[in-house]
Amino acid sequence: MTHGPQKRRDFSEIDQLKKKLDSYRPFPPAVAAKLREYYVVEWTHNSTAIEGNTLSLRETQMVLEGITVGGKTLREHLEIIDHKDAIEYIEDYIHEKIPLTETFIRNIHHMVLKSTFPGEAGKYREKNIIITGSKHKPPEAIEVPALMREMVDKYNADWQAEHPLKAAAMLHWRTTFIHPFIDGNGRVARLLMNFSLMQKGYPPVIFKKEDRLRYLEALEEASKEGKLDSFLELTLQSAMDSIEIYLRCLG
Repeated sequence: MTHGPQKRRDFSEIDQLKKKLDSYRPFPPAVAAKLREYYVVEWTHNSTAIEGNTLSLRETQMVLEGITVGGKTLREHLEIIDHKDAIEYIEDYIHEKIPLTETFIRNIHHMVLKSTFPGEAGKYREKNIIITGSKHKPPEAIEVPALMREMVDKYNADWQAEHPLKAAAMLHWRTTFIHPFIDGNGRVARLLMNFSLMQKGYPPVIFKKEDRLRYLEALEEASKEGKLDSFLELTLQSAMDSIEIYLRCLG
């Protein structure tokens, strides 16, 4: 896997913000609970909206509180609940301090698709696919297991030498590049990225639905040209936004 020439990225600003955030640890329990409630709703809403879910932020919150929203499909309701379950699953995994494994990735996928696509939940695809609206042609289905094994090995070894933001962005991009599943690849990639960041003490990064085009174009550029710059820029910006929200609540 080769990349085109990369700009030397300056992570000093986010490192300073992260240092400031760490100075507040341990967070007061009431504040930590409020922040968690905030990010579960925001993350679930934006991640499912990027994939076409039409529930608003407020409606997403209502569904997570157990309320049915009129005029919306059952599938949209189930996507929201399953995504929240997937977040809870990765939170448990982070507390256990376990390294990344293929089983963990497939389990995340199972959580994401368990109610809407149960026959494929947790299974690598067995068919070749095309991505609508993209020039990137994902690898053949037969190559997926070996590519996923290689990605996990690289993440656990080589990528740990990178800045946490870059390692997480590479994990996200590589997952979408391989497109290991029939459906749910984007949600899984974003969950994996935040697993990587949260394990290192960062708040979750939330790509906003309003940035959907920029986000997809940045991933396309990484997949077609081997340039991660645009995607790293978006990730860095989103990560700084998240830390600043935390600092506002803690300060």
